[in-house]
Amino acid sequence: MSEPHDTAYDYDVIVVGAGGAGLAASVSAAEAGARVLLLEAEDEIGGSTQLSAGLLTASATSVQESLGIDDSPLRMFQHYMDLNGWRVRPGPVRMFCEESSSTVEWLLELGVEIPAQVSRSAHQPGLTRAGVEDVWRGHVPKDQGYGLVQVLDKARARLHVDLALGSRVEDLVVRDGAVRGVLLDGEEATAPAVVIASGGLAADPDLVRRFLPEAETAGDALFVVAAPGSRGDHVGIAERHGLALFGQGWGLLLVTAEFQRYHHWQSGFPPASRIHVSLDGRRCMDEDAPYAVSPGILKDHGGWVWSVFDEDARMSLPSGYADWDADRILEEAAKGVVLRADTLERLADLMDVPPDHLTASVTRFNALFADGTDEDYLRHESLAAKGADPHLAPIANGPFFAVRMLPAELVCTHTGLEVDARTRVLGTDGRALPGLYAAGEAAGGILGERYVGGGNSVAHALVLGRVAGREAAAHAVASSSPTDKAPA
Repeated sequence: MSEPHDTAYDYDVIVVGAGGAGLAASVSAAEAGARVLLLEAEDEIGGSTQLSAGLLTASATSVQESLGIDDSPLRMFQHYMDLNGWRVRPGPVRMFCEESSSTVEWLLELGVEIPAQVSRSAHQPGLTRAGVEDVWRGHVPKDQGYGLVQVLDKARARLHVDLALGSRVEDLVVRDGAVRGVLLDGEEATAPAVVIASGGLAADPDLVRRFLPEAETAGDALFVVAAPGSRGDHVGIAERHGLALFGQGWGLLLVTAEFQRYHHWQSGFPPASRIHVSLDGRRCMDEDAPYAVSPGILKDHGGWVWSVFDEDARMSLPSGYADWDADRILEEAAKGVVLRADTLERLADLMDVPPDHLTASVTRFNALFADGTDEDYLRHESLAAKGADPHLAPIANGPFFAVRMLPAELVCTHTGLEVDARTRVLGTDGRALPGLYAAGEAAGGILGERYVGGGNSVAHALVLGRVAGREAAAHAVASSSPTDKAPA
């Protein structure tokens, strides 16, 4: 592509937000020859991507091929759409699936390391089963999300993309029906193309209540692991400029214990020998159900379930974690957050569930996992996918414990600026606003009610960022100069 370099503008492309999506967009635009300004409201780059495992969902990649996995964008598309009940936008989703492969190859060329080996978790580099996918599509990079950010930032610096930290965009500059730049500290920074990659809205409680009311189910147990810059700036931009939002009511809430306050990297994991029962005391799910679907299961059972385990399970917890720690369980039991009783019947009374239901459920659970085959919920398959032994110790030795499991860990939100298959932002009239693009959580239409496997959000950020940067650079080439520089 020829270089735009219209001197009537300060830059060819301005990217708002230096998380994974913004970094990908700025690198992609610069590779296409554009002069790029990358703006970040916080004092460091990385956003939520840097805080993540860096897991990427993608199809038809060289990593899959090296491991003998036959996959295609069409197969990924069909699975993605079916899981979301075809309530997301087919065109953008098809683009996402088709571009996922080349984006992974692009990252590999930039220096990201994803070894062609089987991984048993989101923290071991390689290819893993990352949720409810029909084939393994979870690409785990070396050095997690931090590694992704560092590779992209190195490319940004090499391509001479200007970076301005502590620079929160106040508004778009729109003139003559097209984007002409952004407003920053009361001054215009001009460009014929702008990419909004400012993240989601999880860090703004008012916007969470408005756009993800389901988060209120967790009450005081709710905690947010998204980056602090996820303040929903794209919502204000949409409302001021008549832009469409898509994905209201959707986001990723992980199921956690009521006493948890940290992501599992810090909090640790619950004991394997545990049973989840609903408010009627009966077992109701695979206790290791992927987080793509577990919040929906809880919704069907009144919004939360009980997790029941015994003293042996408590004592089996490894030390050193903030939440799932043997001593911490006793501390929470003393507070009454975790229920404790010497018998299952007494525990059922404390839980306000029928004692015969709970004891029957535990008895059957113990029999199933002594055999290693869970014919009720197929949890033995979930355990096997993690490389864990499906023969679990019985829940039999008191005292017994119960804790509420809630959709309480808010990871990301899915309400974003509605985009088309070229990442162009659409107005409420359905027409694209010339020069405006969106990527990551600030883009709506692809991330749906059901989170499609681990790595959906990171892949969404990087794929859309790369496409948005490319499209913005192309638009800069085709654009004419603004007629004036008066305030929008």
